[in-house]
Amino acid sequence: MRSSSRRTGTLAVGAALAGVIALGGCASLSAPASSASADTAPPASSAPPSPTPRMPAAATVPGYDVGEFPPVPLFRLPDLAALDGSASAFVIDVRSRLVDIPGVEVTPAHCDATGAVTSGAGSAYLYGDGSGTYVGPDGTVQNFGDGSGTTATDDATIQNFGDGSGTYTDGSVTIQNFGDGSGTYVDPSVTVQVFGDGSGTRADGTETIQNFGDGSGTYTDGAVTIQNFGDGSGTYIDQRITIENLGDGTALVNGESVTAEPLPPVPPLGSFPPLAALAPIESCGTTITLRDGVLFDFDQSTIRPDAAAVLNSLAGALGAAGISSAIVSGHTDGIGPDAYNQTLSEARAGAVVAALRADGVTADLTAQGFGESRPIATEVLDGQDNPAGRQLNRRVEIFIPAQ
Repeated sequence: MRSSSRRTGTLAVGAALAGVIALGGCASLSAPASSASADTAPPASSAPPSPTPRMPAAATVPGYDVGEFPPVPLFRLPDLAALDGSASAFVIDVRSRLVDIPGVEVTPAHCDATGAVTSGAGSAYLYGDGSGTYVGPDGTVQNFGDGSGTTATDDATIQNFGDGSGTYTDGSVTIQNFGDGSGTYVDPSVTVQVFGDGSGTRADGTETIQNFGDGSGTYTDGAVTIQNFGDGSGTYIDQRITIENLGDGTALVNGESVTAEPLPPVPPLGSFPPLAALAPIESCGTTITLRDGVLFDFDQSTIRPDAAAVLNSLAGALGAAGISSAIVSGHTDGIGPDAYNQTLSEARAGAVVAALRADGVTADLTAQGFGESRPIATEVLDGQDNPAGRQLNRRVEIFIPAQ
């Protein structure tokens, strides 16, 4: 049996299996009147006529007339939207003009769902052929640049194979989409299979529904069995009654013949639409990081004279790249009062903006300070102070939005 999964999911399985069966007339039992006297011989009697059997009132399916029974039920595939996100969750676009300036680190920018820039979210790598990886605190995303990719977090793993097929699993739900219209969905309570040719099955431990794609289908729950053979005939069996629709305008109810319309066929199932291939990765922008040791003396916001060459090179690269706007943000470590660190971060961001403008940058530059609120490294490691982490947190970042 094949399995499959997919992004959307309303897959109907059956339709009316009803056969309307009209009950014929029934004769009532009667006995001829007789008279006799003591001195008169009784007249010769003839055998009474054979009675016509009545259809017992109990010989019906609850809610249906005599000879009628329910259709093979419809079933609906569970929600497959979990496959939609796949590995297109991040984009990377590094500007090559900015990567060779000494003292400057250039990385893809990370943005949240609203498009706001985040810091310290993880590491992203671009391989130049549309492929790349992102590793963050919540997991790993890979885009292979050929339409395929994966994403793995603590909660779920999604794979898109780039040919319309893919998988999703989160420990309790598994979805498989084979890209040819077939697929499966499995969770602790239900298994659904769609084979792409109009056939499929659904089983939940209590009920089993089968659609064979040719107008026939079955349903059973242990107490009731319904069969539609696709040619107008079918059966219904429970613990009290057996109904056979012969498909020729008649049916048998517990062996007694009645008239009945042939059963309509069970409609075929739909199929899994193929997954869309992933687009090559881009980014919400670029982040340029300048460590505080490159620009400032400790606890100062005045740019050192020897940092002027770095900023001058950076200003030239920004102009050559045609940058129209950028956000310059200052960040400190966690030592000292919050208010002091906030003021220091704002002053450092303002100093960088002033220096870049003095070096001829005409882009719209905005200075922001975040103090110690956006660390990218831990400052306490195994209960001990971590000076290396504090040094990484002291920085100025220039965010250049994707254009």
